[in-house]
Amino acid sequence: MPCHAMPSSARRLSSPRSTINMRLPTLTILRKMSTMRAVQVHQTGGPEALLLTSDAARPEAGPGQLLVRNAFAGVNYIDTYHRTGLYKMPLPFIPGREASGVVAAVGSGVSSFKVGDRVAYSGSGGYSEYSAVPQGYTVKLPESVSDETGAALLLQGLTALSLARIAHAVNPTETVLIYAAAGGTGQMLVQVCKHIGATVIGITSTAEKAALAKAAGADHVITYANEDVLTRVMEITGGQGVHAVFDGVGKTSFDTSLACLRKLGSMLSFGNASGMVDPIVITKLVPKQIRLMRPSLFQLVSTPEEFQPLAKELVELVANKKLSVHIHKIYELSDTASAHIDLESGKTLGKLLVRI
Repeated sequence: MPCHAMPSSARRLSSPRSTINMRLPTLTILRKMSTMRAVQVHQTGGPEALLLTSDAARPEAGPGQLLVRNAFAGVNYIDTYHRTGLYKMPLPFIPGREASGVVAAVGSGVSSFKVGDRVAYSGSGGYSEYSAVPQGYTVKLPESVSDETGAALLLQGLTALSLARIAHAVNPTETVLIYAAAGGTGQMLVQVCKHIGATVIGITSTAEKAALAKAAGADHVITYANEDVLTRVMEITGGQGVHAVFDGVGKTSFDTSLACLRKLGSMLSFGNASGMVDPIVITKLVPKQIRLMRPSLFQLVSTPEEFQPLAKELVELVANKKLSVHIHKIYELSDTASAHIDLESGKTLGKLLVRI
């Protein structure tokens, strides 16, 4: 059978809501200890490419790895990029780059974790009952941090911390502009920048989202549906522009983002929510001597030595209630396709999770 063929036990999770009910039953089968429930992608495409199976191969903990019994998995834009093939993955694969759960087994050479520890991790295969993950990309969860918060925390939280600490070292004298300030990453980034002491301008599409950005700590919020972003930014900054723009939207916002910067400003284009940014003429950066960067969490934080201090700081900030996670909705594993549709619609107000 070709590697991309659909196994007999797999069931399509969805087609667009207008044609098929998103929640489909799975077959009741005798499951062996070597198998597990998981969502897989055998062929890239839309949400219908997400297939629920009851007999995915259950992994084992290799050297330096933990076998985690997943409780919740975070849903992120990178999962949709993998599903569509924008970011290439070998087929078939199990999506999901972060999850929380309990350590079920430890591999050789593991000394920092034991069976029964509650953990969150950044890895792969989160849309499944079990994942084998490197101990270097796993962090323990204290009692004060729930499984739901743990699953919602790492990718967006580490993205926010790495953007504001590494990609552009935000300082208290600066004014920064944050797109999609009511989204999961946006709310985290607003909170991190305010924790540092910067002045934050958030951009949202609706009054409801503006209220969330304000609640996260944004000093000013621009609703682009009825306000001109550049005009408002210049009003707020006295015509100077901002020191940094954190733009996860991509294609449709890039030129406006450049225009909002002041001299020697930093343009951080870190996402493709509206599509990939068109090729640019580099001389666009000359008039204001703009610094341009395309940050990626997995390059900024690419080793356990880089991951561990940021992840521990993140968990500590949440445990001490200096950073909060807003969970918009929790979906069942059988309804994962709905989570992708909702995320891509741009209508969500915070983090999406899948209950395993």
